[in-house]
Amino acid sequence: MIQNKLDAAGHRLPGLRRRLAAMTYESLLVLGVLSVAFMIPHVALGLGFEIVLPGYVLFAHFFLVLGAYFIWYWSHGGQTLAMQTWKLQISSPSGATPTLPTLVLRYVLAWPSIMFYGAGLIWSFFDRDRQFLHDRLAGTRVIMKP
Repeated sequence: MIQNKLDAAGHRLPGLRRRLAAMTYESLLVLGVLSVAFMIPHVALGLGFEIVLPGYVLFAHFFLVLGAYFIWYWSHGGQTLAMQTWKLQISSPSGATPTLPTLVLRYVLAWPSIMFYGAGLIWSFFDRDRQFLHDRLAGTRVIMKP
């Protein structure tokens, strides 16, 4: 049986495969969220009123919809739906639920961490606790749910 690494507070840390599998599953769930909260309103505006919003408005709406999804779930139990399936949880290094400003910071930092060719994800290969760069910078960590 493979032993999971423990952090300084004694929490089990998930492996990279489990975290990437959860991210893949999360992308499928987010597709449904975006279909309802992003695509439907913009298609209705286009078909009903022949309005096409500028790109920066579309990106801002996209960013806010995803932010609302992730931050709401992280602040209510530390898990999104995919994280519940894979038994992962966001926590502070002490094991407590991170504060709302910390979760917002994590969300904002995750964008460049992932968008710059996954550099923030590759960081986990070199991190002593296998954390992604945005977790390290935000002061959060992903642990195995007890």
